[in-house]
Amino acid sequence: MTTRKLLGRGLALAAVLAASLGLSSASLAWGSSGHRIVGTVAVKALPNDVPAFVRKAAADIGELSREPDRTKGSGKLHDEMREGSHFIDLDDEGKAMHGPHIDALPPTRQLYDDALRQAGSTLTKAGWLPYSIADAYADLQTDFALWRVAKVGEKRAKTRAQRAWFKADRIRREQLILVDIGELSHWVGDGSQPLHTSIHYNGWGDYPNPRGFTTERIHSVFEGAFTAMNVKEADVAAQLAPYEACTAGIERCTAAYIKTSWSHTVPLYELEQAGAFKGNDPRGKAFATARLAAGASKLRDLITDAWRASGGLQVGWPKVAVADVEAGKVDPWEALYGKD
Repeated sequence: MTTRKLLGRGLALAAVLAASLGLSSASLAWGSSGHRIVGTVAVKALPNDVPAFVRKAAADIGELSREPDRTKGSGKLHDEMREGSHFIDLDDEGKAMHGPHIDALPPTRQLYDDALRQAGSTLTKAGWLPYSIADAYADLQTDFALWRVAKVGEKRAKTRAQRAWFKADRIRREQLILVDIGELSHWVGDGSQPLHTSIHYNGWGDYPNPRGFTTERIHSVFEGAFTAMNVKEADVAAQLAPYEACTAGIERCTAAYIKTSWSHTVPLYELEQAGAFKGNDPRGKAFATARLAAGASKLRDLITDAWRASGGLQVGWPKVAVADVEAGKVDPWEALYGKD
């Protein structure tokens, strides 16, 4: 079994061993506390133009942020299909396992896979976290657009039966949106943790190591027990960055976000070397708090961007423009209910 799989989703054996030893089976991506904080803090910081049903769901989204870890162990096929969503292993030059550079990732995951294979690697070895974030963002944007149209239909549909269907669809869409945000929160949270962006993901590994950084397994110690003991929601909320819209396209914005997190890999190992992730060392607490705040800030920004962009989309079949529906120019019934 590879080291990466030891950090993977389906380690039922590890969970059993942890339980038998009295250890907590922490999620292997910030841990429950970290992911919960990212989702909760981000939602509480959303601007007022984001729909109220989202802004009131901070606690629910905090819990849903943990779902991609909680479903680990659902079977080999499930776990191997999802594991690479949690990370991207960038080498010391910023290349994904010596393949594409983070500044020049291909536009689709298939092209990324092709490029990795040309470099002698694979998706499962390198991971595809940037694509997970971009995909979850796209889902959220579209579900916001569908919610907009359902809300209009609920008020303006021609018959009582149609209005009832739109109401039910609007309620279903709200439930889906919270799930969307939970999943987006998880991937964004993973992306703020430097060890989810580096080949040095659990100790420096078998690579040139002139500074003598640890080769011990530090991944779960840092993101799990240390973070849970030292970082509180209020700490992270106090360090949120100002809102910054993504204007370069979700793919480029996501890559830039991952690159920034990756740049903190060496500082993390320097802190570990100095003993900062033991006990309640304030240096370690400051580092973990800053990374979680980066995740919460990015999540808040992406939710906001997805909402604001959703008004410019087209949805349904035949497609209708959300703006035309909201302006009363188009009846969305056939497009949303389906013509078959």
